[in-house]
Amino acid sequence: MSTSKPHFPKAPPDGLLAAFLLAFLATAGLFYVNILAAIVDGLVSGMGISEGAAGNIGSANIYGAALGALGAFFVVKRLPWRPMAVVALIGLIVLDMASIPIRSAEVLLPMRFVHGLVGGFLVGTAFSVIARTQSPDRTFGMLLFVQFGLGGLGVMFLPRLVPVFGTQALFLALAAFSLATLLMVPFLDRYDTDRVARPLASSDKIRTLPLIQTLVAIFLFQMANMALLAFIIRLGRGYGLETNFVSMALGLATWIALIGPLVVMVIGVRYGRFWPLAIGIVLTLVGTAIFHLSASPWAYLLANCGTGITWGMAIAYLFGMTAEFDKSGRTSALGGFISKLGLASGPMIAGRVLDAGLGFGSLINLALIGLALSGFLMLFPAHHLDRISRQEKLQK
Repeated sequence: MSTSKPHFPKAPPDGLLAAFLLAFLATAGLFYVNILAAIVDGLVSGMGISEGAAGNIGSANIYGAALGALGAFFVVKRLPWRPMAVVALIGLIVLDMASIPIRSAEVLLPMRFVHGLVGGFLVGTAFSVIARTQSPDRTFGMLLFVQFGLGGLGVMFLPRLVPVFGTQALFLALAAFSLATLLMVPFLDRYDTDRVARPLASSDKIRTLPLIQTLVAIFLFQMANMALLAFIIRLGRGYGLETNFVSMALGLATWIALIGPLVVMVIGVRYGRFWPLAIGIVLTLVGTAIFHLSASPWAYLLANCGTGITWGMAIAYLFGMTAEFDKSGRTSALGGFISKLGLASGPMIAGRVLDAGLGFGSLINLALIGLALSGFLMLFPAHHLDRISRQEKLQK
């Protein structure tokens, strides 16, 4: 009797199919962020808890994810990624299913915090694997493409299911996504830590300054964008727009935003990273400033579409930059941790600005300052990486 293990065909490690599978792997751990608006609305309408309690549950999920991603930073270089991913995915399924019968916000909050820990660990692990591909920028572009696309579907359909099936529809959807991702894992390659040469990672010493600049840029970029996004519905209403138009504008912007990561998937680093990021941050600042004109429906729609496109494009390049500093992908896992800190901090800071009575105009200005600082910082390591890439091509 044969005792050999079943052999699964492997997707070409640097091909489009592998990028798609890796995108699912990274999305599974943080999919709830992409449908957070639907989850918060579902918890309020389905469980009858307050908006504040629902928001705290969402924040607990994200802060747990940040800690989980930080944990991945310390182990991805030492342990094989596949067993870690499988255990994490099974853990996510169990935690989502265990969340279904819970009817108390006090009990659900720690449960979702633990879910965030496991999900963040999975995302950190997936980021480290993506960093081992030949073109991490394009793979991160695929990740953002999948997240935006599936997030749009989730926000579109899940709120309609909650009144019929209750909050279990939310957690069943998350568990089903993790199960589908679990079935994809066997078809991914080994992705050893040293499979791709990185010019900045030729030694065990990490280039500290450009890495820190990249990480701070990621934090500021995610924080500023999420500060606005978390209150984008209230911002539209605050400027006198009708709820139906606001919902339509956000739905349309979610789909149009797919253009951003698609651009990264198509051009990669063919033109370097400096100029795409420079153009992207300028357009981001212009789009964010247009929110000041949100009393006009076309301005609100244009601002949402424009910032959505540039958000997906810029963050894909920034994540790709983190992959250049370490062959094992640890710095990409660290980038995932910093990103989640920014995503979790943005709504908290925005809430305090609004509670202080400073209004949406001040919130927009604060976001502009954060984005400008992020843009200033990200261009230094981008230029540095482009210069090294040009030198490598000349040597060849």
